[in-house]
Amino acid sequence: MRCLIIDDEPLARDLIESYVGSVENLTLVKSCNNALEAFPILQQKQIELIFLDIHMPQLTGIDLIKSLKDRPKVILTTAYREYAAEAFDLDVIDYLIKPITFDRFLRAVGKIYQSGIPVSDENPLLKSFDDAYIFLREDREMVKVFLKDILYIESLRDYVKVKTANKQIITYQKISVLEQKLPEKEFVRIHRSFIVAIGKVSSFTATTVKTGEIEIPFGRNYKQQALKVLNKNNALT
Repeated sequence: MRCLIIDDEPLARDLIESYVGSVENLTLVKSCNNALEAFPILQQKQIELIFLDIHMPQLTGIDLIKSLKDRPKVILTTAYREYAAEAFDLDVIDYLIKPITFDRFLRAVGKIYQSGIPVSDENPLLKSFDDAYIFLREDREMVKVFLKDILYIESLRDYVKVKTANKQIITYQKISVLEQKLPEKEFVRIHRSFIVAIGKVSSFTATTVKTGEIEIPFGRNYKQQALKVLNKNNALT
């Protein structure tokens, strides 16, 4: 399913882009920062689904929907609850309130599949972990990072460093936002500033976790839950 993201908030766009990249049958055609940028794309290309913000400069999401003669499926992504009634009068598929979790995103996408758009029975909705990836914005590029390659993620205030065995990417994003994109079975938050890939942990003690060449201390508020996850994983291996 070919889709378009329209949102004037860079972090919101990045989040939806990563969610789209984790769903087998969604293909991102373009990520736009306003409705006017998206309008000619909707006229020229075959778009089947829009992830659409409401409050944007010059042309709102609601006004864009009303302007389209041949309207794709629409999932609204907004921080405002008060437009829900008007939105559903326009036959939107779902109305997602920010911050949007991956679980809630999947439920919205599931409604589209239930609405009659053909889906291959051979493909699961989600990619397997080996195939799953996210896009991270570094400078002016969107860089694809496979989740299986991540060793750890470190918060650098308003930025995060994503470390793999071969490279590191520093991107403008809160660690709490990035945490929402990651599968809980594969990653664990061990500190206010660190998330580690469970499968990449080489050793741990009551106070630290080692992954790659770095040893990371447990944060006081994360230690109990993180140790529970790591010990459970160790018991299964």
